[in-house]
Amino acid sequence: MSQNNLYKGFEVELFTGSLTSHIGVSAEIEKTFPDFVKEPDNRNVEYITTPEKDYNSLYEKLLIPRQKLRRWLNKKELTIIPSSTLCFKHDIQFQRSDIDNAYHQFIQDNYGTSIATSSVHINLGIDDLEKLFAAIRLTRSEAALYLSLSASSPFLNNKITENHSQRWIQFPKTPSKVPFFVNHNSYIDWIEENIANNNMQNIRHFWSSIRPNGPQRPLILDRLELRICDFVYDINLLLGITAMIELRIQHLFENIDSLDPLNASFFSIDKLSEICDQNETNAAKNSLNSELINWQDGKKVICREWIQNLLSDLSSTAENFGMKHLLDPIYKVLEEGNQSMKWINQYEKGFSIEQIMKISIEDMIRSEANNV
Repeated sequence: MSQNNLYKGFEVELFTGSLTSHIGVSAEIEKTFPDFVKEPDNRNVEYITTPEKDYNSLYEKLLIPRQKLRRWLNKKELTIIPSSTLCFKHDIQFQRSDIDNAYHQFIQDNYGTSIATSSVHINLGIDDLEKLFAAIRLTRSEAALYLSLSASSPFLNNKITENHSQRWIQFPKTPSKVPFFVNHNSYIDWIEENIANNNMQNIRHFWSSIRPNGPQRPLILDRLELRICDFVYDINLLLGITAMIELRIQHLFENIDSLDPLNASFFSIDKLSEICDQNETNAAKNSLNSELINWQDGKKVICREWIQNLLSDLSSTAENFGMKHLLDPIYKVLEEGNQSMKWINQYEKGFSIEQIMKISIEDMIRSEANNV
């Protein structure tokens, strides 16, 4: 593993419950585990990993908190539910984890259970601001690909939806329109304007597929945060997606002129933001089978083919960084389908949503046990 690798960290949201229902215990989990924090809806809980360059270390950082939580949940006859939406029949009322939190009150009043989803946010450390915003532009232009690989939310309230990522369809992207930031100053100005006009309540209230992150937003930034991915319970696949993003960014740094959408896109940056939003919606509906518009030349392309082409473009970079093996799970998804596709296939064969989740929960437990 090269010392030139980027630091990477994750914010992992989970649903808790039984084999047939969502049961919120996030406030209790936060009191019990210092590395977990509650989400506004009590059925959600999150853990955050510390930054690492090495993928073996990242695997452990992702696995160990989940194992600890599962042992605690087992004592309560509860489990982790791998769907990224409230897949079981559930109370549509918001279930507050912190009744005294004013921001949570705002979220409940304005969004309700549309924000009750689980996902994984992938953070990659980039402290050079010019490179950071170039990486954000490129990753946003291709965010639909990463959503398609991770899609795991075809069900809602014990019904099948028409979407592979119901989570991304229902999640209230805020503000609704986000430009392509040409530099750090344009980002600062946009953030300050949107907070001043109440499009955003605070700096945290920026919910888009990707955003800059850092210790003192919007002024001090040191990482890219990709927020579009559904929850991925297969850690090897999650690391494969992360490796693909990292390799794409490393490839960008070697080819800024030809890969920064600011200079290399068929579209103006205003039109490009519209194209990317539409690509994300199409990917949320049909994931790997969706028809997308390539940001470079404006041509229509099937998502699966775009990913295959991108992997081919990244092969030499992957070889140079010793990361080729990390991409194996991506090829497997392209061949076998993502999690949503597998679940939809089971549903069409007559399995109930409860049966489908039980099978995946058991698979998730086995994968954790095999890596004690």
